[in-house]
Amino acid sequence: MRVILRENLDNLGKAGEVVTVRPGYGRNYLLPAGLAVPATEKDEARLQHEQRVIAARITKLGKELQSEADRLSQASVSLARAVGEEDKLYGSVNNRDIAEALAEQGIKLDAKKIHLDEPIKTLGMTEVIVKLGHDVTAKIKVWVVKKEA
Repeated sequence: MRVILRENLDNLGKAGEVVTVRPGYGRNYLLPAGLAVPATEKDEARLQHEQRVIAARITKLGKELQSEADRLSQASVSLARAVGEEDKLYGSVNNRDIAEALAEQGIKLDAKKIHLDEPIKTLGMTEVIVKLGHDVTAKIKVWVVKKEA
């Protein structure tokens, strides 16, 4: 039995794929649960058309994200923080601090897209990765400097 998956299913396939399953599995589980629809010629033709439309949309979105990544790669942020003995930071710099500093420069970016393995706790320059989606990333230079008293 050939069915079109409506959701991603482990060990079976991704949403939108046409797969062949045993008739009992399709009739008794996939179809009643709404996880798949029967794959008729009409449905397969419609699916192919939708996949072409989705592919075109993803290509356009990828180009837009890449241009935004190029713009972000040019950005640099300087954050002044109080330091103690041996130039140790009081506290740390996290992704929200970086997003706020970018907003002050007119660059709006969701803090969740800024990925830090751990908060920045040292003075100096750190390259921070921004994941924009669809495997598009950018690197921002973050300078942590000593706050003047």
